[in-house]
Amino acid sequence: MAQPRPLERAKLLFFRYFEQTFVLLLVLAMVAIHNLVDQKFAFLSFYYLPMILAGFYGGRRFAVMAGVFVVGLVFYWQDVQGLDMLPGLYGDALLALAPWAGFLILTGYVVGGLAEQRQARLSEVKNAYLATLELLTYHIESTERNLQGHSNRVAEVAAAIGRELALREEDVENLRVAALLHEVGTRDQRLLRLLSRSVTDSSVTVARAMRGAAQIIGEYGHYYEIVGEDWDIESLPLPTTVKILAVADAFETLQMATPVRPAFPKWSALEEVEKGAGKTFAKDAVRALRAVAGRPEASASEPGLKVV
Repeated sequence: MAQPRPLERAKLLFFRYFEQTFVLLLVLAMVAIHNLVDQKFAFLSFYYLPMILAGFYGGRRFAVMAGVFVVGLVFYWQDVQGLDMLPGLYGDALLALAPWAGFLILTGYVVGGLAEQRQARLSEVKNAYLATLELLTYHIESTERNLQGHSNRVAEVAAAIGRELALREEDVENLRVAALLHEVGTRDQRLLRLLSRSVTDSSVTVARAMRGAAQIIGEYGHYYEIVGEDWDIESLPLPTTVKILAVADAFETLQMATPVRPAFPKWSALEEVEKGAGKTFAKDAVRALRAVAGRPEASASEPGLKVV
């Protein structure tokens, strides 16, 4: 995978440690307001902004906890130093702060609840989208008996390898979709050209959610044209997702019988893939495959990888 730009890396780091970063920024903002601003009471409305942010990105529970944390700090500051009024938690001070505190926590609760509902709907749409792709690829492959379920198995293995290599969930999702369509894309050159064009040409009407997968399929279509004995696979400018798809596809293909050879057992297939590590296949992807293949098979009711 191409190295992200500094701004992109900063965004990834922020969202990976969102809760810790949020609390740190909140405390720093509070210290700055209470030390540099004269009209402190007027700035209490500022805290609605971080509550909205906490609810949108952290969910209802985190937003409520953040609201309670902010309210606790503000009440502590009022008790110790005072907010444009005498220090202490006397009646007038509580009467002035209690409505603000209640609405602040309520804001976090409502925004967090709406964000969770939105995320649930997006997950439902995504699951329906993936289920449609799985049914489509299984139907297409059903015309050739030896390919039945191949793309689905490649998708499961590729996604498991991606998670083993700690790829972003967005990249894992694109990799899974690309794996589901890799047989269709590489066999139909018209579809391959269409998918490749969709990455750079906005006039090609391919769904936005497919663009990441289309880029993977487009590059994978030429994978074996540039990979070989004369080139070090690690030095080739191929995205990590494409290298993972190649490993998963080879591993699953070796386990299928063909007219010229019997099916390889799982561990024999793994050994064959490992022979190409550093030449045909990326070493880190092959190491991740061994870790994935060595796990117990997941039951139908459990999420995870089932290697056939």
